[in-house]
Amino acid sequence: MKKNVLIIGGGGVAQVVAHKCAQNNDVLGQITLASRTQSKCDAIVKTVEEKGSMKVPGKIQTFALDALDIPATEELIYKTEAQIVINVGSAFINMSVMTACINTGVAYLDTAIHEEPDKICEEPPWYGNYEWTRKDEFAKAKTTAILGVGFDPGVVNAFARLAVDEYFDTVDSIDIIDINAGNHDRYFATNFDPEINFREFTGRVWSWQNRRWTKNKMFENKRTDNLPVVGEHTSYLTGHDEIHSLSKNLDVPNIRFWMGFGEHYITVFTVLNSLGLLSEQPVKTAEGLEVVPLKLVKAILPDPSSLAPNYTGKTCIGDLIKGQKDGKDKEIFIFNVADHKDAYEEVGSQGISYTAGVPPVAAALLIADGTWDIGTMANVEELPPRPFLNLLNQMGLPTCIRDEKGERQLTFS
Repeated sequence: MKKNVLIIGGGGVAQVVAHKCAQNNDVLGQITLASRTQSKCDAIVKTVEEKGSMKVPGKIQTFALDALDIPATEELIYKTEAQIVINVGSAFINMSVMTACINTGVAYLDTAIHEEPDKICEEPPWYGNYEWTRKDEFAKAKTTAILGVGFDPGVVNAFARLAVDEYFDTVDSIDIIDINAGNHDRYFATNFDPEINFREFTGRVWSWQNRRWTKNKMFENKRTDNLPVVGEHTSYLTGHDEIHSLSKNLDVPNIRFWMGFGEHYITVFTVLNSLGLLSEQPVKTAEGLEVVPLKLVKAILPDPSSLAPNYTGKTCIGDLIKGQKDGKDKEIFIFNVADHKDAYEEVGSQGISYTAGVPPVAAALLIADGTWDIGTMANVEELPPRPFLNLLNQMGLPTCIRDEKGERQLTFS
């Protein structure tokens, strides 16, 4: 049985992870939180103490860490005797943290595909450019790595696996729909790291259609759906992490990702992008200063974690799946609805951070008890979904379904 968890990151998702690890520290053991800025970690620990999240008495350790420094990360793993690393830092550090985990033989979890600062929307499949190149090393080291185990990617991958295994004989399409129907009462803000958020939308939009990669422009294709709880919303075809593994691991000819955006967001984004303010490439000012426009925009926008206190409304994220069962056409929507206010009351974070932060802790629990401790690298859809979804039901992210029988919560005994 593995225990002792090192959480890398100091943002809103890391706060959720810290709280959920604390709520399960009878299984996960000593919890350590590390990021480049230790004071952010200390602030998170304070919220854990204020909320009384520790299941058994204990204290979360905090450290300053530059996770791009592989020897420093290895040293911290050894110092804290961590056996599971949950990486919820910037997507720029994935490969470095993975190296440290291979070298120390500890399990690795992340919630997004690795990115290089000077590259966006690379050729698909994105996992093939980075993480999958290390799979043989994890297998040789007999070390577990679970990739993209947030919500999307992550839980939606498990939804897809469940549907393919239990609800269909053949699947024609999986459309992942992500709607945030909340209101943070700011003029303009992103729900997670602005730099990572904008990089998803400033390049090409890749989707898997007719068993091949298809390229579109952002906001070129849209759809409108009447969804559970949140009602009718428009979403736009967007490139996203999970498409790049689902297209490889599931025999489904069409896999697409759709994200909801309001007209105000689209207008502001379009202006920023048109002016070149979302570029990841450095420019020089008249004074000779080198500036990356995207990093400047990130610096002046609200910190996503600061949105939590006044956030209201709900999210609805799920998989709309179409195919055949017993010779008949079939359609289901497997989904979760999360409430921003409920998330804030429980862990002091907004709902987007909550949906991203709970799943890696569920995965850590499955590694701890051996269920998902597979001794190699895998994406979520390559693993049995029922134990994972069962834990999420218990931890605040219930799985629901809408089909010919209506809407209901699913149970996984």
